[in-house]
Amino acid sequence: MKRVYKILSLGVIATLILCCSGGDSSGGIPDPQPVPDPVAAILIFPANNTECNEGEILSAQQSRVTFQWNASQNTDSYEVRLTNLNTNSITSTISNTNEAAIVIQRATPYEWSVTSRARGSSQTASSPVWRFYNAGEGVSNYAPFPATAVFPERGSTLTNAGTISLQWETSDIDGDLASFDVYLEVNNTNPQTLAGSTTENFLEVTVSPSSVYYWQVVSKDEAGNSSVSEVFQFAVE
Repeated sequence: MKRVYKILSLGVIATLILCCSGGDSSGGIPDPQPVPDPVAAILIFPANNTECNEGEILSAQQSRVTFQWNASQNTDSYEVRLTNLNTNSITSTISNTNEAAIVIQRATPYEWSVTSRARGSSQTASSPVWRFYNAGEGVSNYAPFPATAVFPERGSTLTNAGTISLQWETSDIDGDLASFDVYLEVNNTNPQTLAGSTTENFLEVTVSPSSVYYWQVVSKDEAGNSSVSEVFQFAVE
């Protein structure tokens, strides 16, 4: 009898092992489906390179503007990234819908974009970056948007010294861009030396090897308004 009990016990254990392991592959618990990556949002308002004259005026200095974008697929939340182009200060706002009301400065240029996020996924998707001017009290003509570097790219390293063409891009909602002053210095994060003035969006300069250069662009319009870019940096081997 003891031998029979032992055989029965082994049979019960084997059955339990099969049950716990799910038996064959057809009876097991299916693997969880991966979370699909979010898709980039399409921006709607404020429109790119325009004056924003909508929103709730709070004071002579501030207004509340509702940023809007198309809802994107596989997205649970959005991060609105907003840069004050006068101060280069950055703020972010989280929204679970496709809009966000944000208090911003009047008569000020801004840059904005939206990042889509999904719960359970480490992947994100970013929209294009748009620029606009938030309308100000009694402002009839706005300064150009601050220039952004095209070449050399910020933080890049050039392999050849000699003559290069500094290149940048900008825009003006009034359409009256007039000229650019370009400042360039070696090993000085606050360049004060005027490399040249031009009506084009490029300027040829001479650079030396084993040097780090810093440059900045002042954009001017026909009404006498101007804007100052960030300081861009590149190295020469």
